[in-house]
Amino acid sequence: MSASPYRTLPTIALVFFLLLIGCKEENKTVIKTAPVTFTKEGVLMVKQQETDSVLTTLDIEIAETDYETQTGLMYRNSMEEQQGMLFIFNDVAVHSFYMKNTAIPLDIIFIDDDLKIASFQKNAQPFNEDGLSSGVPVQYVLEVNAGSVDEWALNIGDTIVFKRE
Repeated sequence: MSASPYRTLPTIALVFFLLLIGCKEENKTVIKTAPVTFTKEGVLMVKQQETDSVLTTLDIEIAETDYETQTGLMYRNSMEEQQGMLFIFNDVAVHSFYMKNTAIPLDIIFIDDDLKIASFQKNAQPFNEDGLSSGVPVQYVLEVNAGSVDEWALNIGDTIVFKRE
């Protein structure tokens, strides 16, 4: 026994009407946020331990409040070659970083309270939420573009010097 076309026609019309309503363009408010941009707050030099020669000089943004250290370089699309973010902590401890909401591949350089490079993590991948630990107690962390550690031939024991502007 087959269904009458007169009974299926209202069903088809109802489905079509529901699809039409479901696809209706609503007046949605689009919220545009301003991009997070670099703010130069100081200058930092990385020096070779043995010769005290300057390996590189960077313009730095400084993160030291809870909000700044928790946010870091999140929500940014790029960073210039000679820029970095210096995190300054009140304590000397093993610190761990992750790349949540961070679109830029980074080298993360962990620095002790004597301003000596204690360890580093090369090429931290964007958006990866795995913890990247300093492995040893540190007070400072410098985030720079991935590849910088190799480009500078950075070694454990090299030092930094920074000045606020």
